Amino acid sequence: MTDFLTRRTHRKQRLEIQQWDRRQLQQYQCERLNVLLSHILPDNRFYAGKVGQVTHLDSVEQLESLPFTTKLELNGPAEPSLAKTTDDVLSPVEHGLPKIENDVARNLTWPVDHYCRFHRTSGTRGRPMVVLDTADDWQWWMEGWEYVLDAAALTAADRVMMAFSFGPFIGFWSAFDAAKERGSLVVPTGAMSTTARLELIFSIDATVVFCTPSYALHLLEIASKNDLDLRKSKIRSIIVAGEPGGSIQAIRDRIEQGFDAKVIDHSGASEVGPWGFPDAKGQGIHVNEAQFIPEFRTIDTDQSAEEGELSELILTTLGRSGCPVIRYRTGDLVRPSWQHESACRFVLLEGGVLGRTDDMMIIRGVNVFPTSIEQILRDFPDVDEYRMTAYRKSAMDQLAIEVEDRLHQPGRIADALHSRLGLRIEVTEVESGSLPRFEAKGKRFIDRRES
Repeated sequence: MTDFLTRRTHRKQRLEIQQWDRRQLQQYQCERLNVLLSHILPDNRFYAGKVGQVTHLDSVEQLESLPFTTKLELNGPAEPSLAKTTDDVLSPVEHGLPKIENDVARNLTWPVDHYCRFHRTSGTRGRPMVVLDTADDWQWWMEGWEYVLDAAALTAADRVMMAFSFGPFIGFWSAFDAAKERGSLVVPTGAMSTTARLELIFSIDATVVFCTPSYALHLLEIASKNDLDLRKSKIRSIIVAGEPGGSIQAIRDRIEQGFDAKVIDHSGASEVGPWGFPDAKGQGIHVNEAQFIPEFRTIDTDQSAEEGELSELILTTLGRSGCPVIRYRTGDLVRPSWQHESACRFVLLEGGVLGRTDDMMIIRGVNVFPTSIEQILRDFPDVDEYRMTAYRKSAMDQLAIEVEDRLHQPGRIADALHSRLGLRIEVTEVESGSLPRFEAKGKRFIDRRES
């Protein structure tokens, strides 16, 4: 009973902070940031070198006086001080094994033996990077997840299936532990096949599924081939992340109609934390301003963005003292709105994450993002899977699209792309089942412009 009352009290506090006006919220953020700075400096050599003598800010606006942090910086060679540890097991040089410190993010505050959680990025945009968390840091992750689970109305009565093959990717483990802390029955599925997972959904009367948007669509595809109707299951919520698809209307509609359940989108990153949760209407993602300070920089001028302007999301953590980030350039493209109608007053990213800064293509003078194309492709229910390949011809960006089309009419897709984007894009049909399916982050965009 005590645990239940504690969770209920915390939920009340979360709801209250979401109602604060901007002045009250920024004062709270500034206080938390100053506590973080006093905790990590000067031990954190990475940020001691970046912020110098700035250990106290009088306002959130003063953040702009500090330098940005980039993933390239975090993923560089480890600082010499971080290579020292009193634990010989972690640095078994005598056995010819690589040290953890050689791949660890450079922003660690303390030596490796102070940490208890090991995770690693996927490496899809560079070499994999190790991120570590202390026990306190992990509890901060759980606090961030509470906002997502509130949106899903997750309770101890839920039976939660984790449709992941568990490895070192942090999102799987943080989701598992967060649902467990709610008291839900949490069911890992490890290396189970998709067919086995579908059978499990029915046999355990699962009410919630955690997966990527890609895998939710794959579950529907395999269910259809096996004459299983997921609308007859007990699933009421699909909690998705890892891709922009959860806030793309065409994808949301396909998943929600196929499961007869609600899609709960959220966002996070290994090097940052669980920073986003959905608005009540499913129209976008709120930045969790109780745990992060967001900034938005325009794509063309790199200045502070205005209402609804396409911009890059910059985040500063207000926790995770063992592995903090200050003014981190996420590379996520968003449109911020402060003047929205959502009951939560945190800034809303309309449509969620729209794409990545490094995925943007300029095709015959038009800025194009993979998510814009995915929105169009997912409007065709007979397209089971697709793949986009960007390449360069005569110094110009070009794009080719392959589709598995049950109607065998790729021309109609090309016409839709031309009508909605104003571009002629090559669309070719490939054999059904020939394109890869994805359990984790989908890799439908192949960039060969630099090859």
